[in-house]
Amino acid sequence: MSVSSPVRLGLNIDHVATLRNARGGARPDPIEAARLAVMAGADGITAHLREDRRHIRDEDIRRIKAEIAAPLNLEMAATEEMTGIALKTKPHACCIVPERRQELTTEGGLDVAGSAEHLLPVVKRLVQGGIRVSLFIDPEPRQIEAAARLGAPVVELHTGQYCEAWIAREEATARAELDRLARAATLAASAGLEVHAGHGLDFETATHLAAFPEIRELNIGHVIIGEAVFIGLPEAIRRMRAAIAKGVDKRPGGHAPAQQQQQQQ
Repeated sequence: MSVSSPVRLGLNIDHVATLRNARGGARPDPIEAARLAVMAGADGITAHLREDRRHIRDEDIRRIKAEIAAPLNLEMAATEEMTGIALKTKPHACCIVPERRQELTTEGGLDVAGSAEHLLPVVKRLVQGGIRVSLFIDPEPRQIEAAARLGAPVVELHTGQYCEAWIAREEATARAELDRLARAATLAASAGLEVHAGHGLDFETATHLAAFPEIRELNIGHVIIGEAVFIGLPEAIRRMRAAIAKGVDKRPGGHAPAQQQQQQQ
């Protein structure tokens, strides 16, 4: 059962599907992983249905919607095929992401400012279909402003550059990237957007992002599934919830400056 928190945790189950697909067959079952995660405290399930179906498959999306009571956040490219699937499946939310077939994982945010004409009809159709739309963007003012003009109610800030710098212990870069995320979260919230974040987050960096008062949801996959190999999925979820709670506890009414957050760790 979900733990009450101002920051929701969405578990991305793509990597469970990757393990399954490595040998074919039905195991491990990503829908069973979703079920366990929700029982352990995840607030929702995220799954990216890619054009090449490299991990999540159409049947997975159908089963998540049918069998899992928690909200489904469908990550998708802004294509006619994916828009049709979303409108038929009716997930709670769709997060529109950039997608390149040759990438191992999503490498950056969506260029909303440069592709608004293409994105606008997709966003409108999804919103009219009763689906909450999120745009996965880099923490840049022009992208936030473009997202607000497009009418999507949510942005998810791409945290990849910050997480890479943090893991590499490149302190100056990490501080600069965390500051950039903090400014972006403030700007997005002031524009009336709900602010989510994700990509590359681990237990430490999730704590840092959860300290931002504007953050309402973190979507995390790889580190939780990786830790689950050693400690089990329910325990990995509980540890991530504890990391998020640690960040929330640092909210005195406004987040501390990014440099101070780094020093507190």
